[in-house]
Amino acid sequence: MELDLSLDASGVEIPEPLNGSLFAHDSWVPVLQQWIELVRSNPDLSCPSVVRQAPEVSLGLHFTNDAGIAELNSQWRQKSGPTDVLSFAALDDTPDWLEGEAVELGDIIVSVDTAQRQAQNHNHSLGYELHWLISHGLLHLLGWDHPDERRLSGMLALQERLLDSTGNVLPKGQRPVEIE
Repeated sequence: MELDLSLDASGVEIPEPLNGSLFAHDSWVPVLQQWIELVRSNPDLSCPSVVRQAPEVSLGLHFTNDAGIAELNSQWRQKSGPTDVLSFAALDDTPDWLEGEAVELGDIIVSVDTAQRQAQNHNHSLGYELHWLISHGLLHLLGWDHPDERRLSGMLALQERLLDSTGNVLPKGQRPVEIE
C-alpha cells in the first residue's frame, strides 16, 4: 500500500535538540504506512473495507501550536481552548470509491505545545507523545471512537500495539496516559 502524506509543520517552533527530525515527511511515511497496514490487514480489527482494498491512501498531518488548535477546536467542536490532537475524517459510508483509486482518510492536527507539556507530565519524550497522539488521530480517521470506557480501553490498547510495532515502547509498567 502506498501512502500520500501531506505534512505541514510551518509556523511551529521546533524544539532545538530535535532539529526537525520529528517533523520531517520522511520520518512519518514509513511509520504511518506500517500502522495502516497493521490495522487493514487484520480482519479482527475494525477498518473500512475501502481502506482494506485501496492500493493507496492519502492523509494530511499538520503540526500547529496551541493558538492554532484552539481556533480549530472552537470552530469545529465548539470547545474553548487548546487540545492535543484533532482528527477530521474524510471517509463516510458512501460507496463512491472506485477500485484502484486512492482513498482520502482525512487530516490529523497536533498541537506541539500541548504535546510538549503532556510529554513532560507523563515523563516520556516528545517523540513518544507525538507518536501516541498521531496514532490516536489515525485510528479516528479509520473509524475508531471512544464513547465509553470499553471502547476507549480497546482503542488505547491498539495505540500501544501500533507504537510497539514501530519500536516506540515505554519502560515496563509505565502507561502513556492515565486511564480514569
